[in-house]
Amino acid sequence: MKIAQDAEMRMLDQMAADFAAKELVEAREDHDRYPFLPLFEDVLAKAHEVGFFTLLLPEAAGGGEQGISALSLILDDICRSDASLGGIIFTTALAHEMILKAKSEALLPPVASGDHSYREALIACPSFDNPGEAGNLLQAKGKGKKHMLSGSIEYVVLAGLCGRALLPAKVEGDESYSLFLVDLTSPGVEVSEPVFSLGLHACPACDLELKGVEATLVGRQGEGRAYFDAAVDKMFLAAAAMATGIMKGSFTEAFEYSLQRHQGGWEIINWSEVRMLLASLAIKCKVADMLLSEACRAAEADEAGWGLGARAAAIHVQELACDATTDGIQLLGGNGYMEDYGQEKRFRDAKQIQSLLGLTPMKRLDYIRRIREGEKPW
Repeated sequence: MKIAQDAEMRMLDQMAADFAAKELVEAREDHDRYPFLPLFEDVLAKAHEVGFFTLLLPEAAGGGEQGISALSLILDDICRSDASLGGIIFTTALAHEMILKAKSEALLPPVASGDHSYREALIACPSFDNPGEAGNLLQAKGKGKKHMLSGSIEYVVLAGLCGRALLPAKVEGDESYSLFLVDLTSPGVEVSEPVFSLGLHACPACDLELKGVEATLVGRQGEGRAYFDAAVDKMFLAAAAMATGIMKGSFTEAFEYSLQRHQGGWEIINWSEVRMLLASLAIKCKVADMLLSEACRAAEADEAGWGLGARAAAIHVQELACDATTDGIQLLGGNGYMEDYGQEKRFRDAKQIQSLLGLTPMKRLDYIRRIREGEKPW
């Protein structure tokens, strides 16, 4: 990312790039076979040791107290090699950000790197949904901070991997939903087998069934949507960073392949059709990188309208990634569809992350709603 300019950001950039090269590339194919092969828990433990799961948390909670530029930078680097780890980082960061927006960080125990298991740092949540668009929410009964939750909720990311989940539920009589922190080891919690998804196979999700499970209210009752909306402006940038990383990984693999693959007596990069496709892919990567960098800069500076810009950047970059990874497959010919290379996985992952924070058509409708309500489009 262009944003990586000062010494601290350059150090983070290099650390994430080295981590991805060492821990993700060689075993990427095996990692992607989860749940039919074991999860890459050794990699997750190392990711926790270097602080990837606690970037946004304040230092008092064992976090790195970093901004969205740092999170986006790391997700960009990681997702060039394997977006599954990026999905795990994203989901936990989303949960942490909503808790911080609710001013409920006291609910988080210290999770300093090296002192606790990575499972204690992770928090499950339905990161592919916008709870405000859900027709069927969990039901909550109770008063004050303690409530009892009942009902079912689908595709809760990391639910089979960690001990806590941040879940939306509606208290009878309230207009909007509330957020609750749930201990997934509590009696009455049923966790399904991992749901096999299109992409991000090693970022596991499960369905949950809750039967009178005690939960802790996060923030104020009925304010869940406000906390979600406040958090996701920033998290849209993280989602865009994941898509940008996937695109860059696709270009790098296609470019290197075109230099090594011989056909007709010379490297295929000498074919004009190949160069045209490579140029198109490189341009998409550059546009995405510039767009993400500028959107992160605006967010860090708290410029007027940065939230709407973050959403626009994410929607556009995620669509670019779907087109770019299609080109990435084509550039490898038949090999582009083989699991031995990373291109077919990047194609699936790019499609999967389009649904982060809700379906794309709903994001577009929400975007124009905000403009109609008075936000300036530029």
